[in-house]
Amino acid sequence: MVHKTILKFGQVEDADPSDLSGWVVIEGSPTMKTAVQHKTRDGKVLSGTWQATPGTYHASYTDYEFVHMISGRIVITPDGGEPVEVGPGDAFVVEADFKGTWKIIEPVTKHFVVTLGS
Repeated sequence: MVHKTILKFGQVEDADPSDLSGWVVIEGSPTMKTAVQHKTRDGKVLSGTWQATPGTYHASYTDYEFVHMISGRIVITPDGGEPVEVGPGDAFVVEADFKGTWKIIEPVTKHFVVTLGS
């Protein structure tokens, strides 16, 4: 098998409809889909597309994540911290020790890069 050195994300296919580990619904009935569209050869970095519907999750991270918002709006509030609103075109990182809420205001599509074991 030839390892591609450039991969352009296309349509989201074969997305996993399960809630992510460490994410608990605390308001509404949000749903999420995660499509891992690329893994590095060593399996330590994942990238792909995540989609979610309105509602609120409490999230506990164990890995570093870089996010580029494609569509939608989210208010992210670290436990004991100030809320941060993100929307289309925004890029941000979430540190591996993040704990807090993700309030999904409008349906979201984001691209992500996660570094496992960070």
